[in-house]
Amino acid sequence: MSIQAHDLLSLIESESAPLVVDVRSGWEYRQGFVPGAINLPFWRSWLLNQALKDGFGKPLVVYCEHGPRASLAKLFLRVRGFKDIQLLKGHMLGWRKHGLPIETQHQEAVRE
Repeated sequence: MSIQAHDLLSLIESESAPLVVDVRSGWEYRQGFVPGAINLPFWRSWLLNQALKDGFGKPLVVYCEHGPRASLAKLFLRVRGFKDIQLLKGHMLGWRKHGLPIETQHQEAVRE
Protein backbone atom coordinates (compact mmCIF):
# COMPACT_ATOMS: atom_id res chain seq x y z
CA MET A 1 0.00 0.00 0.00
CA SER A 2 1.32 3.45 -0.89
CA ILE A 3 0.28 7.09 -0.77
CA GLN A 4 0.79 9.60 -3.54
CA ALA A 5 3.07 12.55 -2.77
CA HIS A 6 0.37 15.15 -3.43
CA ASP A 7 -2.07 13.30 -1.16
CA LEU A 8 0.48 13.26 1.67
CA LEU A 9 1.18 16.95 1.16
CA SER A 10 -2.57 17.67 1.42
CA LEU A 11 -2.70 15.79 4.73
CA ILE A 12 0.35 17.67 6.02
CA GLU A 13 -1.15 21.02 5.05
CA SER A 14 -4.49 20.14 6.68
CA GLU A 15 -2.65 19.19 9.89
CA SER A 16 -4.06 15.66 9.75
CA ALA A 17 -0.85 14.00 8.59
CA PRO A 18 0.17 10.53 9.67
CA LEU A 19 3.53 10.08 11.37
CA VAL A 20 6.01 10.49 8.49
CA VAL A 21 9.21 8.50 8.92
CA ASP A 22 12.30 9.15 6.81
CA VAL A 23 14.47 6.02 6.98
CA ARG A 24 17.45 7.47 5.11
CA SER A 25 20.75 8.19 6.82
CA GLY A 26 21.08 11.25 9.01
CA TRP A 27 23.26 12.90 6.37
CA GLU A 28 20.64 12.36 3.65
CA TYR A 29 17.90 13.59 5.97
CA ARG A 30 19.75 16.82 6.74
CA GLN A 31 19.98 17.55 2.99
CA GLY A 32 16.19 17.89 2.86
CA PHE A 33 13.12 15.95 3.93
CA VAL A 34 9.33 15.83 3.70
CA PRO A 35 7.89 18.53 5.99
CA GLY A 36 7.41 17.22 9.51
CA ALA A 37 9.17 13.90 8.90
CA ILE A 38 11.21 12.35 11.68
CA ASN A 39 14.47 10.62 10.88
CA LEU A 40 14.87 6.98 11.81
CA PRO A 41 17.56 5.25 9.72
CA PHE A 42 16.14 1.98 8.37
CA TRP A 43 18.65 -0.16 10.26
CA ARG A 44 17.21 1.25 13.52
CA SER A 45 13.55 0.87 12.52
CA TRP A 46 13.17 -2.41 14.40
CA LEU A 47 13.70 -0.51 17.67
CA LEU A 48 10.69 0.96 19.42
CA ASN A 49 11.88 4.53 19.85
CA GLN A 50 9.85 7.12 21.75
CA ALA A 51 8.49 8.82 18.63
CA LEU A 52 7.33 5.46 17.33
CA LYS A 53 5.82 4.53 20.69
CA ASP A 54 3.89 7.80 20.62
CA GLY A 55 2.70 6.96 17.10
CA PHE A 56 1.71 3.37 17.87
CA GLY A 57 -1.76 2.63 16.53
CA LYS A 58 -1.66 5.64 14.21
CA PRO A 59 -1.02 5.60 10.46
CA LEU A 60 2.60 5.80 9.35
CA VAL A 61 4.11 6.85 6.04
CA VAL A 62 7.63 5.57 5.45
CA TYR A 63 10.04 6.66 2.74
CA CYS A 64 13.69 6.54 1.74
CA GLU A 65 15.41 7.84 -1.38
CA HIS A 66 14.30 5.14 -3.87
CA GLY A 67 12.36 2.44 -2.00
CA PRO A 68 14.42 -0.54 -0.80
CA ARG A 69 15.24 0.76 2.68
CA ALA A 70 11.66 1.88 3.23
CA SER A 71 10.39 -1.57 2.28
CA LEU A 72 12.70 -3.16 4.85
CA ALA A 73 11.69 -0.63 7.49
CA LYS A 74 8.02 -1.33 6.75
CA LEU A 75 8.65 -5.02 7.36
CA PHE A 76 10.47 -4.31 10.64
CA LEU A 77 7.69 -1.99 11.80
CA ARG A 78 5.00 -4.51 10.89
CA VAL A 79 6.81 -7.16 12.96
CA ARG A 80 6.85 -4.66 15.87
CA GLY A 81 3.04 -4.42 15.66
CA PHE A 82 2.34 -1.41 13.47
CA LYS A 83 -0.53 -2.15 11.12
CA ASP A 84 -1.33 0.98 9.09
CA ILE A 85 1.94 1.58 7.22
CA GLN A 86 2.10 3.13 3.78
CA LEU A 87 5.09 3.78 1.58
CA LEU A 88 5.42 7.17 -0.08
CA LYS A 89 5.00 6.52 -3.79
CA GLY A 90 8.17 7.62 -5.56
CA HIS A 91 9.89 8.20 -2.21
CA MET A 92 12.10 11.28 -1.79
CA LEU A 93 13.23 11.15 -5.40
CA GLY A 94 9.61 11.45 -6.54
CA TRP A 95 8.84 14.15 -3.96
CA ARG A 96 11.67 16.25 -5.40
CA LYS A 97 10.63 15.54 -9.02
CA HIS A 98 7.15 16.91 -8.23
CA GLY A 99 8.75 20.07 -6.84
CA LEU A 100 7.04 19.64 -3.48
CA PRO A 101 8.23 21.53 -0.40
CA ILE A 102 11.31 20.26 1.38
CA GLU A 103 12.42 21.14 4.89
CA THR A 104 16.08 21.47 5.63
CA GLN A 105 15.94 22.68 9.19
CA HIS A 106 16.98 19.69 11.23
CA GLN A 107 14.13 18.06 13.14
CA GLU A 108 15.10 16.22 16.29
CA ALA A 109 16.09 12.75 15.17
CA VAL A 110 14.72 9.71 16.92
CA ARG A 111 17.28 8.58 19.46
CA GLU A 112 17.65 5.67 21.80
